[in-house]
Amino acid sequence: MNSSISLHGFTRLLGGQTILHDVSFSIFPGESCAITGPSGSGKSTLLNLIGLLDQPCRGRLVLDGCDMTHATANQRAITRNRLLGFVFQSFNLLPRLSILDNVALPLSYRGIGLASARRAATLQLEKVGLAHCARNRPADLSGGQRQRVAIARALVTGPRILLADEPTGNLDCETAQEIIGLLCRLNHEQGMTLLMVTHDPAMAQRMQRRMQVRDGGVFDA
Repeated sequence: MNSSISLHGFTRLLGGQTILHDVSFSIFPGESCAITGPSGSGKSTLLNLIGLLDQPCRGRLVLDGCDMTHATANQRAITRNRLLGFVFQSFNLLPRLSILDNVALPLSYRGIGLASARRAATLQLEKVGLAHCARNRPADLSGGQRQRVAIARALVTGPRILLADEPTGNLDCETAQEIIGLLCRLNHEQGMTLLMVTHDPAMAQRMQRRMQVRDGGVFDA
């Protein structure tokens, strides 16, 4: 069976300090996996490497069967836009844009016209239960609603891999459970591979698989 994500001998140094050393593992298509570990252990660094936002000092990365180890900056950008979806703790929504246009934004990088992008964005907002907020701006929404918008934006390009970095970190417990439930439902219904960094053991338990980052390595938890 082909892997959605495959790392071989990943090593990352920052400021002369080894953050990750000789990390190797695979995650299979449609699998949901939580990455846990102490603060500063390298969880987000690992997710940024997989998401092509950073590069390892050594190692090989294969995403959805495509070897990205020696990819150019342009190839990495295209892969991020076409293969990967990102959800961040801080939502990263543009305050001056409507909710609809925030969700449609990634499609503009593909050269898709505004009308078509907005139609696609509307479909994603319906999936996360926020189509009625399309004309609002981020400041008009609650934290949980903003995270739903961020999820819709991550999904609008039809990614096969969704990377979530502490997606419930800024939310209260009830809202956090709703967001995790939504991610799990999308993972199950769409067969999308889900890789989530979290410090919360309860959230990690909702994933099919759990891994822990500690002492520069990644281990099954």
